[in-house]
Amino acid sequence: MLPECQLFGTLGCHLCDVAEALLMPFVEHGLLVELVDIAEDETWVERYGLRIPVLRRCDTGAELNWPFEADQVVTFLS
Repeated sequence: MLPECQLFGTLGCHLCDVAEALLMPFVEHGLLVELVDIAEDETWVERYGLRIPVLRRCDTGAELNWPFEADQVVTFLS
């Protein structure tokens, strides 16, 4: 079973759009990804502002910083 994840990003972020598109095949196969807009919380802006997009596992808190490819996502999720 795939872990639930969060994708930290913000509106108008081209790299966030690219990361979201890269994750779509995983979502189609059952991955649950919550899109989190860092602009909604100042602590998220401080933590992720210079690193977005960031994929975070909800179960372990592990984070995968951009840039990442599909094979790195597979490893990250396993």
